[in-house]
Amino acid sequence: MTQGAPRAQELTELLTALRERLGPDAVLREQDARDRMPPGSCAPALLLPKTTAQVSQALALCHAAGWPVVAQGGLTGRVRGAQSGAREIALSCDRMRQIEEVDVLNRTLSAQAGVPLEAAQLAAEDVGLMLPLDIGARGSATLGGTVSTNAGGNRVMRFGMMRDLVLGLEAVLADGTVIDSRNKLSKNNTGYDLKQLFIGSEGTLGIVTRVVLRLRPQPRSQNTALVAVAGFEQVTRLLAGLEARLFGSLSSFEVMWRSFYELVSAPPALGQPILPHGHAYYVLIETLGVAPEADSDALVEALAAAEESGLLAGAVVATSKAQSSAMWALRDDVAQMRRDGPVAAYDVSLSLDAMDSYVTDVERQLLALPARHGGFFFGHLADGNLHIVVRLQQASDHDEVDRIVYGALGDREHSSVSAEHGIGLEKKSQLSKSRSPAELALMRTLKRALDPRGMLNPGKIFDLDP
Repeated sequence: MTQGAPRAQELTELLTALRERLGPDAVLREQDARDRMPPGSCAPALLLPKTTAQVSQALALCHAAGWPVVAQGGLTGRVRGAQSGAREIALSCDRMRQIEEVDVLNRTLSAQAGVPLEAAQLAAEDVGLMLPLDIGARGSATLGGTVSTNAGGNRVMRFGMMRDLVLGLEAVLADGTVIDSRNKLSKNNTGYDLKQLFIGSEGTLGIVTRVVLRLRPQPRSQNTALVAVAGFEQVTRLLAGLEARLFGSLSSFEVMWRSFYELVSAPPALGQPILPHGHAYYVLIETLGVAPEADSDALVEALAAAEESGLLAGAVVATSKAQSSAMWALRDDVAQMRRDGPVAAYDVSLSLDAMDSYVTDVERQLLALPARHGGFFFGHLADGNLHIVVRLQQASDHDEVDRIVYGALGDREHSSVSAEHGIGLEKKSQLSKSRSPAELALMRTLKRALDPRGMLNPGKIFDLDP
């Protein structure tokens, strides 16, 4: 008998038991599931449960058999958090797509984890409400995935991260225990807030199966503008001025450095230069409000005041939904950076007073590399989130670019190696730059308490043993 034969026999027995509990169509072997798993995954099977009870049964069986489980969401993650290995079982909530309730009175939405974010947004919109979370991958990202990664996106400055929208959730622990912490209460100080353990834990503490989300009234007005700015100081002054003048209606303040804007607004990209090329920064501004005419006038007046103060080098206010969509299409066209070969993508966070010097430092070092490519910079500047994408001559250049991007962070207080994408495998070696030894030790304590055998998404974020 070969060395791998006992393990193969264990797998056969486990899959047989899983088919009996979940049904034969809920257990796919690797050859039938490759297009449903993220790149780099080689799990021998993918589980597709339909209910929380089936997730619980699946985890209990895998736990008893000693087979770790890796949860998958909509496969839109950027840090290899859902990548599975040959000795792990993959589990997807793709068939758990029921929106169970949209409660208009209490302004909540209850749904299973596999519901796409966009579907939940539309369900809220149908009853005059809004689910504020919005990301470019809204059509593919799932509610369970966005909760497990604490997704951010375009409107964090006004509505917060996914964590701020979750009123309650249901999760299944490694051994199959179901933790039902669903409720619709904004105030609920009854001991530990257990849902917070699972939000942003990337499937390492439990698999989120159902969520209760806070909704907001659907705005009656949405205004968009694109402005050009000559310097970073003017960008920060513009942000402060708009926040002061727009009385809480400012919902997005997206900054594109010159290199990014010119890439997405010139052939072969489909976007057109709404403002002329050549300016240092381009800022996409959005307001959401309740008085269409007054809100539009307020934005125009705020931009006029900024122009009088010398903060703007140019501005265009959208006069139609099509113009607004064209502006947002430029910001969302991140695929352009990957059109000419491999890239290294980063998602960091800094205080505003450190961001300009950080970008200057990183770009200087990137230009000193043989490829002499300074990278593309853009981000949700109002909440300190900066995205950096660097084209690589070859994949082996990735380590050197990592050294530059993360090394420059280490010189600046109040920074993070991951603003919104999480850690997964991609940033695991960098976590200690943003978390202290005491914090890492406490994370391991929590992991051992909820998953002492390390059966859920093993090896992600950090190793159980330092």
